[in-house]
Amino acid sequence: MAMEVTQILLNAQAVDGNVRKHAEENLRQFQEQNLPSFLLSLAGELANDDKPVESRKLAGLILKNALDAKEQHRKFELGQRWLSLDPSVKAQIKACLLKTLSSPAHDARSTASQVVAKLAGIELPLKQWPELIEALLSNNNQLPAHTRQATLETLGYICEEVSPDVVEQDQVNKMLTAVVQGMNSSETNNDVRLAATRALHNALGFAQANFSNDMERDYIVRVVCEATLSPEVKIRQAAFECLVSISSTYYEKLAPYIQDIFSITAKAVKEDEEPVALQAIEFWSSICDEEIDILEEYGGDFTGDSVIPCYYFIKQALPALIPLLLETLLKQEEDQDQDEVAWNVAMAGGTCLGLVARTVGDDVVPLVMPFIEENITKPDWRQREAATYAFGSILEGPSPDKLMPLVNVALNFMLNALMKDPNNHVKDTTGWTLGRIFEFLHGSTLETPIITQANCQQIITVLLQSMKDVPNVAEKACGALYFLAQGFEDAGPSSSPLAPFFQDIIQALLDATHREDAGESRLRTAAYEALNEVVRCSTDDTAPMVMQLVPLIMMELHQTLEAQKLSSDEREKQNELQGLLCGCLQVIIQKLGSSEPTKYAFLQYADQMMGLFLRVFACKSATAHEEAMLAIGALVYSTGADFAKYMTEFYKYLEMGLQNFEDYQVCAITVGVVGDICRALEDKILPFCDGIMTQLLKDLSSNQLHRSVKPPIFSCFGDLALAIGENFEKYLMYAMPMLQSAAELSAHTSGVDDDMIEYTNTLRNGIMEAYSGILQGFKGSAKTHLLMPYAPHVLQFLDSLYIEKDMDDFVIKTAIGLLGDLADTLGSAVGSLIQQSVSARDFLNECLTSDDPSIKEAAEWVKIAISRATNF
Repeated sequence: MAMEVTQILLNAQAVDGNVRKHAEENLRQFQEQNLPSFLLSLAGELANDDKPVESRKLAGLILKNALDAKEQHRKFELGQRWLSLDPSVKAQIKACLLKTLSSPAHDARSTASQVVAKLAGIELPLKQWPELIEALLSNNNQLPAHTRQATLETLGYICEEVSPDVVEQDQVNKMLTAVVQGMNSSETNNDVRLAATRALHNALGFAQANFSNDMERDYIVRVVCEATLSPEVKIRQAAFECLVSISSTYYEKLAPYIQDIFSITAKAVKEDEEPVALQAIEFWSSICDEEIDILEEYGGDFTGDSVIPCYYFIKQALPALIPLLLETLLKQEEDQDQDEVAWNVAMAGGTCLGLVARTVGDDVVPLVMPFIEENITKPDWRQREAATYAFGSILEGPSPDKLMPLVNVALNFMLNALMKDPNNHVKDTTGWTLGRIFEFLHGSTLETPIITQANCQQIITVLLQSMKDVPNVAEKACGALYFLAQGFEDAGPSSSPLAPFFQDIIQALLDATHREDAGESRLRTAAYEALNEVVRCSTDDTAPMVMQLVPLIMMELHQTLEAQKLSSDEREKQNELQGLLCGCLQVIIQKLGSSEPTKYAFLQYADQMMGLFLRVFACKSATAHEEAMLAIGALVYSTGADFAKYMTEFYKYLEMGLQNFEDYQVCAITVGVVGDICRALEDKILPFCDGIMTQLLKDLSSNQLHRSVKPPIFSCFGDLALAIGENFEKYLMYAMPMLQSAAELSAHTSGVDDDMIEYTNTLRNGIMEAYSGILQGFKGSAKTHLLMPYAPHVLQFLDSLYIEKDMDDFVIKTAIGLLGDLADTLGSAVGSLIQQSVSARDFLNECLTSDDPSIKEAAEWVKIAISRATNF
């Protein structure tokens, strides 16, 4: 087979479908029949310089895919499969890969680099292949340029694959030395210099110790700054990417360099090619992100011993930075509004200006206003658009007191521009700016409203008129209306200033969704989002008009389900529309179903609605399934116990949702709906419990399901137990061991990152909600003794959480509640256990003195429950 492998690999890329299919089948069989020999022949093909480039490249790609996958569970399986191969086979494959790094063929080298990195990702964390980095570093200096380039590329990829704690510091030092040498201006080969600069970008996370050493840090930063001046554009771009990464990873080390970096970035923004200028602007956006985070975390009250001081780089740079950013706003592209993924210097500059405003607040306003006043009425559209963009960008950050006088003057001007400006770019940005005015400076919290009886009609007239404009302008008008409605959310239940215009607003939004060109510029989506927000924030006096929407939206959903023989493109649009319509119905259900006067009239539509949602599940679209499931959740809440009549028909779709591992959001939402049904149906859910519990247990033991779905599944155990009470008895033997092993895993979080801590807290919360639900479900029954064997474990879990000291407030509240439920349900039977607990008393006392009133209140109740159980 190895003899023919070249031909098979070439055939697998053939134009003729049959030849291709046959070759793919051959490769599959070869892999299944003899994996070691298969991988060896691929590595041999990749390493052989006499073979065609096409077959070598595909061999490397198949090899890479045999080691790595996007899905975590698959990635783990492939790693295990590699580790179980015979050591001599693995050694031969690695030798072939390292040999390929010195091949004259660029594609072969590059593919080999990626495969070596994937293997490093599997082996280095297990302390295998310790000689790899040394072997790569011996490839430097004396060797041909193309080998040095491939080596540096490989080092860069390895840094992407493994975490910094896997590589010893002396190896990190050698790696950085090789990388920085390759970046040096004395390196004459641009390919080597580019590979080195990209490798440094990936290696910065490994350089903590080196950045703590002044000399080493000075040297690294100097080399990066020199690389920003390279004659080669790709090297300059990669060097600025390194600076961006340094700004976020080593913010606190930047002070000595910030002056020089400003000069370098300013020159690039003004004079360099777009890819480089974009990264130079990104540097300042990144500094803003860091300072916003620091200022939010510390709330501005710094003491001499603050852990992360804020250096106020942005505040200091303002007088030079603002003019630089304002200049970028004039570099628009003709068609940027039509392109949803457009990104250019003007957009980057505006985004950075917005971040600067959030970082420094009021100080930005006097520096930007002269630019706006000078350009807003100029004949050149670019100047008008730049001035409008600048104004919209500074509306979040400065105080309302500073902005209100300006906005009151600008509002009328903006409304006129949205209607009458001859240029679409200007209208587009004006619509966006109006949306920002309504988002940040309109609402019940502000003392002086910008929207008054005097101007409300004009605002609405202009927005509705603009919804008939070209799609990108109409989309911005919908966005502005969205925030306009949101600002009136707390206006009180009886009447909203939008009420007199309600019918017109709804009609204009529906018309926008029906436009032939509503698929462009996200217009249809924006119109439905605005419609949903207008309905959500509506008041009692417009409820009859919301009621009239129900049959209309149902009719539209019905029509999408009737459509026959669609092309795949049409089908995709249809599915998107179904999702939007289900989303709209969900909001209407929540609105009308939550208020007694409308609920009764509204529920006459429930049967038809449920019928439509069930038909949506027959279509193959994750988005539509998600929205339909959310809408059913809202319907469950509105119909209450009456939802039982739909359960027999709905159950198979509920099960389908719980089995949907691939679209895990659908699975997560379905788990939420199971909880809603438990609360609505209580013990009427009993006939379906076996099936639901079986599926939830399967979900928990699957390593294919995304981890984020697991905490809500545990909470769902609690919902089921609360609904069916002591009938939960038959599930205890399955649920409790699952809860116990998850509790043990989640008790300790030492040395994990913030994301993991956040996930662990969500998991702990789910586990405790399950325990609480089960305890409350059994309360007062004759079977509480069945829970006693599990009580020591629950207390042990609470002890270990208390000792870890990393619970967030949400988890603290659930934990203290669980302690109370334990005492409340099991009474004196558990009293002595609570008294023996290492932490129960301390934990309770801490909660009793908490600043959080909800924790304090919960603790008062727990104190009573415990004193009943223990008499202490």
